[in-house]
Amino acid sequence: MGDDEDNSEPARAAAARKGSPFLNSAQTANYLGISLRTLEKLAETGKGPPFRPHGRQKRFHIAEVDAWSEQQKCSSPRRRSPRAKP
Repeated sequence: MGDDEDNSEPARAAAARKGSPFLNSAQTANYLGISLRTLEKLAETGKGPPFRPHGRQKRFHIAEVDAWSEQQKCSSPRRRSPRAKP
């Protein structure tokens, strides 16, 4: 990688937007900072960002991924249930 290449998240997102607005599953997972398997599980249960089937592949529109992510905001941290002590 050259010294002048910016590999930050905003730079990667901007680069994705320059081309097609559609991301494949791996790109979408990377963009969201989650594993590919997590994205697949979310898609299977209908809890993930909307996608379009293009043949056997899922394509995610970056604007819809951003909108879905915005809807996932939490105002307070989730509480973990205390583990039972042995």
